[in-house]
Amino acid sequence: MPKGLRIAINTGGGDAPGLNAVIEAVTMSAYHRGWEVFGIKNGYQGLLDTDEIIRLTPEKVRNISSTGGTILGTTNRGNPFAMPVKTIDGQVEIKDVSDKILENFKRLKFDCLIAVGGDGSLKIAYDFFKKGMPVIGVPKTIDNDLGGTVITFGFDTAVSIATEAIDRLHSTARSHERVIVVEVMGRRAGWIALNSGISGNAHVILIPEIPFNIDKVCEHITSLELEGIKYAIVVAAEGAVPQGGKEIIKEGAKDGRQDVVLGGVAEYVAKEIAKKTGKDTRSLVLGHLQRGGSPTTFDRLLALRFGAAAIRAIENRQFGHMVALHPPLVTTVPLEDALSTMKKVPLDSDTIITARDLGICFGD
Repeated sequence: MPKGLRIAINTGGGDAPGLNAVIEAVTMSAYHRGWEVFGIKNGYQGLLDTDEIIRLTPEKVRNISSTGGTILGTTNRGNPFAMPVKTIDGQVEIKDVSDKILENFKRLKFDCLIAVGGDGSLKIAYDFFKKGMPVIGVPKTIDNDLGGTVITFGFDTAVSIATEAIDRLHSTARSHERVIVVEVMGRRAGWIALNSGISGNAHVILIPEIPFNIDKVCEHITSLELEGIKYAIVVAAEGAVPQGGKEIIKEGAKDGRQDVVLGGVAEYVAKEIAKKTGKDTRSLVLGHLQRGGSPTTFDRLLALRFGAAAIRAIENRQFGHMVALHPPLVTTVPLEDALSTMKKVPLDSDTIITARDLGICFGD
């Protein structure tokens, strides 16, 4: 077993319940091997400003697995290969600062970087691997859209929070005979909407994988009255799109963000339902509630397993790989393979079939 290794770890992209559990597992697993662990704050920023690097010890990480967020901070801005940098005259230029980060990584004598993130953050990690940095990836995203692993940590917690919110909305929607459209996260994959929508007994679920016809959505809502149901719950993924239309965005990618900001589909759908049915309709965006709070038991355990597996991957020199859940085992897959395709909801999946059997409308 190699002795005296110096391991760096960072967390990037959107926060997710379970990040601290990974940090705890990495630190404790390394400690028991006689290795040192250093936390890189705010994504890769800590490798530009090395004052933002902290030594992680068992005392600092013990029992943080139950807490949400990340003690290292995170960011979805500032891709080191295309970093917005202010010039002397106040203008912003896009610069590649990856060489500086790699130089600092080597100067600090780090033996490996454990990069915890979704597709954007792990793509950056893979680019650093191609430049010669030893990297191990850990898959994190509440959207569950990362390939190579059956599930990512953070997803189960997000679905649980969304389901609880939907459960609560039934009583108020029923009392006022309203239609309530709930927008959940997920980017361009419908995993959160599908799982929380079915579990929360939604009447309509709109996901990016199935472009919806608003007229069919309205017909379904109206038909519920024949069954004595005078209200409806519609769950819409933020990336859901109308047939022949485009996804609805708040703003384009800017200021170093890795992607556009989706949002607004619930408001759009609610207005269309109100206009076409005359029903009292409201919209609600759950937003960052889905990212916050303590991780569920499932996410907590999965994150701890991933963190420990990342240390074993370093031990086996599996650089350029990502730890992944292939039940019942946590194994590794090449980062290149994991990043090759976005994992979307299969239209022939048992979950989709179950929803249709239950009478849930997808607007198609």
